[in-house]
Amino acid sequence: MGGSRVLVVGAGVIGLCSAWRLARAGWPVTVLERRGEAAAGASHANGGQLSYSYVAPLADAGVPAKALAWLLSADAPMRLRLRWDAAQWQWLWRFYRVCNRKANRAGSAQLWRLAQESRVLLEGLREEGLGDFAWRRNGKLVLYRGAAALEHARQGVAAMSELGACQQLLDTDACHDLEPALAGLSGPIAGGVHTPDEEVADCRLFCLAMQRRMLEEGLDVEFRFGREVSGFEMAQGRVRQVLLSDEALPCLHLVLAAGVGGAALARKLGLRLPLYPLKGYSLDMPAGECLPVLSVTDFERKTLYAPIDGRLRVAAAADLVGYDESPDPRRVAGLRRQVKRDWPRAGCLEQAMEWAGLRPATPDGVPMIGRAPGGPANLWLNLGHGALGFTLALGSAERLAREMAGG
Repeated sequence: MGGSRVLVVGAGVIGLCSAWRLARAGWPVTVLERRGEAAAGASHANGGQLSYSYVAPLADAGVPAKALAWLLSADAPMRLRLRWDAAQWQWLWRFYRVCNRKANRAGSAQLWRLAQESRVLLEGLREEGLGDFAWRRNGKLVLYRGAAALEHARQGVAAMSELGACQQLLDTDACHDLEPALAGLSGPIAGGVHTPDEEVADCRLFCLAMQRRMLEEGLDVEFRFGREVSGFEMAQGRVRQVLLSDEALPCLHLVLAAGVGGAALARKLGLRLPLYPLKGYSLDMPAGECLPVLSVTDFERKTLYAPIDGRLRVAAAADLVGYDESPDPRRVAGLRRQVKRDWPRAGCLEQAMEWAGLRPATPDGVPMIGRAPGGPANLWLNLGHGALGFTLALGSAERLAREMAGG
């Protein structure tokens, strides 16, 4: 069809990386984004960790029992608000079925391979001069407050070492020696796991750098912001046109990379995807006197503290509460209390900027990349990365491009 282009829906980190990789492969690409700019959704102010070795899915043995206890706590790391929503119930049932060690190990292995591919690609982009996005390889320290949790971590380190991860189990003193800012941490810790080659960066700045890079390279990519997809025109088992409010765009291939919005778009094409939002929160603030050098995760609290470009990014929560993107004041207040109680000198909390975003999650934590089973012949998916979208974006785009090329 004359004038047809690859239409990528979504200008977050997944959509932009997809567009870049496809354009580099020679495809003419148009990026469609319903918001007014890139990285305005889940990519805007996420935790900032490029966590290549901590990729285990949320679903694991023991999580359902923990979730029941979390429901009774105002500051729990996970919150569930049951709705009259068949998609939510189906997602929860599928999640429950993969809450076992075998499924978790299988998912971890898949995500590990994808993460390592992403790491290599990001290194290549940096060497080519991508531009500043507050990247730093500072390592990651996961803290465990209880002996049982630390023992569970020991088993995890052994499992990840079989895949090739370089991690070290540390006792309390070794954690403090490694990260002096722990002097400002309240409460005892039993130990931790250190991964020296983990990284941090600003996902939004990375997205903007990728957008600039595509334009600077002269790739055949155009960006259409403020344009929401309203429907599709089909012919002979293919998406022939993508419908906007005031025009129809000829479609060579359609790539859904719209995060949580991908499920609704797929339904317009007759597909029901196992995709549901996990709502997360972050606080971004100026550094305090005990800003950590490492990226630190408090395992029991499920809270991360990432030093990004002289500021502190604190992120937490995985709430199944539907599609409402607005910050819950109670949830924000709980995160503020936690920061003030647990690490009061790490950042200037009174100047913190609040954010909430919806992370598109699959029940088993493994993203959907490639051709859509049962869908139109020219429909492709790059969806469901959960909290690992930034970490997995480049590897996911590479795999998508290979599949679209028939490789």
